[in-house]
Amino acid sequence: MGGRPVGGDVSAVGAVDCGTNSTRLLVVDDAGVTLDRRMIITRLGAGVDRTGQLDPDAVARTLDALREYRTVLDAHGVTRVRAAATSAARDASNRDAFFDGAAQILGTRPELLGGDEEGRLSFLGATSSLDPALGPFLVVDIGGGSTELAYGTSSVESVMSVDVGCVRLTEQWIQSDPPAPEELHACVSVTTQYLEDVVREHPEMRDHRTMVGLAGTVSTVAAVEIGLATYDRSQLHHFTLTRSAAEDVFRTLATESRAARVHNPGLEEARADVIVGGCCALVAVMRFFDVPSLLVSEADILDGLAMTA
Repeated sequence: MGGRPVGGDVSAVGAVDCGTNSTRLLVVDDAGVTLDRRMIITRLGAGVDRTGQLDPDAVARTLDALREYRTVLDAHGVTRVRAAATSAARDASNRDAFFDGAAQILGTRPELLGGDEEGRLSFLGATSSLDPALGPFLVVDIGGGSTELAYGTSSVESVMSVDVGCVRLTEQWIQSDPPAPEELHACVSVTTQYLEDVVREHPEMRDHRTMVGLAGTVSTVAAVEIGLATYDRSQLHHFTLTRSAAEDVFRTLATESRAARVHNPGLEEARADVIVGGCCALVAVMRFFDVPSLLVSEADILDGLAMTA
C-alpha cells in the first residue's frame, strides 16, 4: 500500500482518519492522485461504549500508528494535513488527552467530527467519481461505533448518523464464540430499529437508485465473497456486492468460531472478532431497504477529508 516518492514541485496533502476500529492515512498530490494509502487496526474505541473513556492501551496503539504515518507524511513532503476523529472520540470524556498527543505527532489537532459532518464527507469521497446518472445515491458508511447514511445525487440532501457499528454491536450484544442465534438476532434487530428512525425523519432515503457501501465491514464481506487472499483495491473498488452474497458470507462467518473464521481469505485476523457484528449491520441495512445489491466503494471519508484539506 505504499506510494511513490514525491518530487519537490508537487504539493502533497495528507488526511488522517482516527476511527473507532482503524486509523487510516491518505496522501494525495495537488491533482488528487493517490500517493499513499494505509490502514492500521488500532481499536481506539475498545471499551468506550461501556466506560465512556478511551482506554490507555488503545490510545497508545493509535498514537504509535500516527507516528508511523508522520514518517510517511514527511517522506512525501506533506505540508497540509487534515485529521479527524469520529464515533469513539465523540463518546469519550477523555478525548482531549488523545488529541493533545495526536497534535504533537501530526502538527495539527484532530477535528472532532459530528455524525452529520462524517456522513457528508463520506458522501463526498464516495460519489466524487460516480456518474450522477446513477443517483440519487444512498451512501452507507458502517464504521466501528456508528453508521452514517447520506442521501443525494451531486451533493448531500439529507444525512443521519446512528450508534450502530461493528465494534459497538459486538461489545453490546455478542459474548459467545461462535455467536448465539439470539445474539445475532439482537444485533440485526437493534440496527433495524435505528433504520426505522432514519426513514421516519428522512423518507426520501427509500427512494435512492444506487446504494453505496463504505468502510471495513463492507470491504471485508466483498473480499471474502471474492476470496481475495491479499488486499487489492482494484478488485474491491466499485465491486457489486449482491444481497445474496452478503447473506452467504454472514452465515459462514457467524457460524464459525473466531479460530476458524480467520482462515477465510479476505478477512484480516485483527478484524475477525468484530466482523460478525458488522455483518449484522450490513445485512440489516440491505434487508431493510430491500436492495438486490450495493456498490462497494474504497473511496470514503478519508477521500472527503483530503478533498477539503
